[in-house]
Amino acid sequence: MGVLSASGARQTISRVLLTVRMSSSSSAPLLLINDPKYSFLKELGLKEENAGVFNGQWAATGPVVESVAPASNSVIAKVQNGTVADWEKAIAATQQAHKQWRTVPAPKRGEIVRQIGDKLRHNLTNLGKLVSLEMGKIQAEGIGEVQEYVDICDFATGLSRSLAGQVLPSERPGHALLEQWNPLGVVGIISAFNFPCAVYGWNNALALVCGNSCIWKPAPTTPLTAIAVTKLVESVLVENNLPGSLCSLVCGEGDVGQALVKDKRVNLVSFTGSTEVGRIVGQQVQGRFGKVLLELGGNNAIIVNDDADLDMVIPAAVFAAVGTAGQRCTTTRRLLVHEKVYDEVVERMTRAYAQFESRIGDPLEANTIIGPLHNQHGVLKYKAAIAEAIASGGKVAYGGKVLERDGNYVLPTIITGLKGDAEVVIRETFAPILYVIKISTLDEAIELNNSVSQGLSSSLFTNNIQNVFKWIGPEGSDCGIVNVNIPTSGAEIGGAFGGEKETGGGRESGSDSWKQYMRRSTCTINHSKQLPLAQGIKFE
Repeated sequence: MGVLSASGARQTISRVLLTVRMSSSSSAPLLLINDPKYSFLKELGLKEENAGVFNGQWAATGPVVESVAPASNSVIAKVQNGTVADWEKAIAATQQAHKQWRTVPAPKRGEIVRQIGDKLRHNLTNLGKLVSLEMGKIQAEGIGEVQEYVDICDFATGLSRSLAGQVLPSERPGHALLEQWNPLGVVGIISAFNFPCAVYGWNNALALVCGNSCIWKPAPTTPLTAIAVTKLVESVLVENNLPGSLCSLVCGEGDVGQALVKDKRVNLVSFTGSTEVGRIVGQQVQGRFGKVLLELGGNNAIIVNDDADLDMVIPAAVFAAVGTAGQRCTTTRRLLVHEKVYDEVVERMTRAYAQFESRIGDPLEANTIIGPLHNQHGVLKYKAAIAEAIASGGKVAYGGKVLERDGNYVLPTIITGLKGDAEVVIRETFAPILYVIKISTLDEAIELNNSVSQGLSSSLFTNNIQNVFKWIGPEGSDCGIVNVNIPTSGAEIGGAFGGEKETGGGRESGSDSWKQYMRRSTCTINHSKQLPLAQGIKFE
């Protein structure tokens, strides 16, 4: 072998270094945002690395984190989180934006919300795909979630022309007595991973038409959805010469959440999440005499009476139990079945579950009907609950297994043989586990329905009109959502959404939920020349 010249050696070394760099690059994990299959991500304005703070400007100073797809545990893209210092800048800008927004007439505020709804409509499919990719729910559910935001924008637009107070009769001559509703100020929204778009939408649309500004702290594991939504909202605000800080965003961890909860400049904290964290949030906000809206856990039951139409029961229970892989707050977790139809219901439910096993997979694939759990923590909770159920005397009628593949996939599970008061039954597990409990009477079923700490959603399947009115009356369900012959999940936006007891007592979305986003003043106006006192008191 001959001796290399100096120039030849340099060329050889350069070729080696280039080969090493290319090898390192090719071995690094590919961000899904650069895969043509996920071109919708860039169409939504996302990049390889995204600022997770918006206060009229996009800038963050915190650590860079990765957003991971639950279907494969692959990295979608990166986000630079916010810090407490970023929070301080954002809340100051959000508070300032409110001062401008509160004087805009409500119907004009409604017009801005209408435009936000239209912007979402035009991006419905892409945004729905992002929800599916980042959260893990199937594409139909992802698109449906964005549609909820669109629908509440429509609702809020109409509401903007009907925010009604009252004129009341005064006992004093020459006096008018009325109620006046005014904006609260800043609404802080902390959303959960399972509905990374809709929960913000329910709050954002109502808060805006009521004259408030918003600041959003999304779940740490779904920041890309929050960034994409905020970019769409920002475009509407810019088009209308409104400050972007009217709808601010601070992605981050617990320190940012704590800053939001404890900040007196946040007039209402809307928190969606676990009962354990919600209890802390509620105490801290109450400690500073702020307003709080809590949407927490649910251990929801369907009661199957002996006169129920089982052809309706089976699809309803299956959808409510396995939809979103059991990760809805309204998921059916307990099936309370009359002893006369118990065996048939268990057999038919088991057959129905078996038909779905081949359709568990990538939530963006058209054939998929059940996606993954959101993360490995959820998988561990699933495994622990099943082990506890078996140790308590339960029998796995179907499922009970983690699927050996990339991602966080489990088999939807049916467990029989447990009493309704078993510890594992009365404790909510955020996974597709359904406990089928045998009951003898409707009264027993109602008692079991009401025996858990949460009180979100409930449903009774019956064809007896007397049962119906007992169920929805004072001796019936103690939940915030009380259904008949439909599942526990799938609430419409026109009704108030929320629950009782450890579900938190908050109400979002329709009906008169808007009142939680405003302050009420009772106004007495004396338009006479006299000064009579109430209750006929004389002070002379």
